[in-house]
Amino acid sequence: MLEVVRIPVLSDNYVWLVHDQESGETMVVDPAVSGPILAEAEKRGWRITHIWNTHWHPDHTGGNAEIKEATGCYISGPAAEKDRIPTLDSMVKDGDQLRLGNHTADVMDVPAHTAGHIAFHFARDNIIFVGDTLFAMGCGRLFEGTAEQMYDNMQKLAALPDETLVYCAHEYTQSNGEYALVAEPDNMAIKARMDEVLALRIDGKATVPTTIGLEKATNPFMRSQDAAILAERRVAKDNF
Repeated sequence: MLEVVRIPVLSDNYVWLVHDQESGETMVVDPAVSGPILAEAEKRGWRITHIWNTHWHPDHTGGNAEIKEATGCYISGPAAEKDRIPTLDSMVKDGDQLRLGNHTADVMDVPAHTAGHIAFHFARDNIIFVGDTLFAMGCGRLFEGTAEQMYDNMQKLAALPDETLVYCAHEYTQSNGEYALVAEPDNMAIKARMDEVLALRIDGKATVPTTIGLEKATNPFMRSQDAAILAERRVAKDNF
């Protein structure tokens, strides 16, 4: 099995350190910075062999160069954003596969937050790394894409098994949940989830990973019946 370690950095980012014990390979998803990631890997005796980027934003790629210099790791990321991630060694797109030891991840195109955003789905392990496309009870802002694209992303992700663990890149759950209560005031699943979220945050604990099943029950963007409703909710959340 893959071991996934959460590393909180900056104000609300999560970097994911993913280790395959059998092969000894270790991958970093979206390193915003380098120092805490290198320190965590060293503490665990892990050698970083790969970096996988979901999109070009600096708070997802800022640690690439220094980690590569320190470890000699191999960096993969979205082909559509290769000009904005100069540290890439390989460019991947929808339908491609990446490997970590004997574990295979399918690359999924999930544009909208950025034009070339991708996700990494380990189907056999029931794990997906979604960057800034899907959040717990939320979705990414539409910086470079459309509501139609994000709606398609939500449908694609909702089709994954309910037990799939979703690793997103930010701790946005409380603010997302506060909006979700307004978007769907009669949804008792959201109310119950928010009680759990608030208890976790009071204790300073993380609220992710989440699961596809939980998002299907409580995420107003994944639950939008069409792209127009998602667009309305995204504008409302942006101004919430």
